[in-house]
Amino acid sequence: MAVHTGRRECVVDLTPEASRFVAGSGDGLLSVFVPHATAGLAILELGAGSDTDLLAALAELLPADDRWRHAHGSRGHGRSHVLPAIIPPALVVPVLAGQPALGTWQSIALVDLNVDNPDRTVRLSFLPG
Repeated sequence: MAVHTGRRECVVDLTPEASRFVAGSGDGLLSVFVPHATAGLAILELGAGSDTDLLAALAELLPADDRWRHAHGSRGHGRSHVLPAIIPPALVVPVLAGQPALGTWQSIALVDLNVDNPDRTVRLSFLPG
């Protein structure tokens, strides 16, 4: 799937698209993968401030300044290349009766700090079980 993140740091909810992808497919595993060196995937509560808190925590942990050796692109771009070591580019979610088996407040989210790349690809695959 194509995801437009724009030119801002963001957390994008992928849960609706993931739910549509596995709808009616029975039990199994949903694999979610972002084939980019500067983005990651997380499962967390969205919409209640946690997404903003995550971006604030990442700004403290990975500041957008000139400390990064990987230094092309916008200021602090190198931090985006460190992000996948902290927030991995892949995750697996159990699927039960054609629905992601997420907890009440859990969502599947794309985490993107790279303001130089406004468009992302997310790959979804389903392994029946």
